[in-house]
Amino acid sequence: MDPQEAVDLGREALWTMLVIGSPVLVAGMVVGLIVGLFQAMTQIQEQTVAFVPKLVVMVLVLSVSLPWLVAQMLQYTTELIGGIPGRF
Repeated sequence: MDPQEAVDLGREALWTMLVIGSPVLVAGMVVGLIVGLFQAMTQIQEQTVAFVPKLVVMVLVLSVSLPWLVAQMLQYTTELIGGIPGRF
């Protein structure tokens, strides 16, 4: 395995990690922004008001997107393991 192949493997791993983590993180960020604006407008500064909606939405997004996330992980793993004979 030459250094370029190692860099490509690392790049693929980082890209897959970004794709898998992004739906949940984006949902949490959007809900956090909405709740933050709501808190700023109403001057409610309670921590649970910000935490609970984000947690609920992130769990919902994770449960809805879980089949797709598992398929992405399986595709990456299959390509990684399938490429072992050609790399060594």
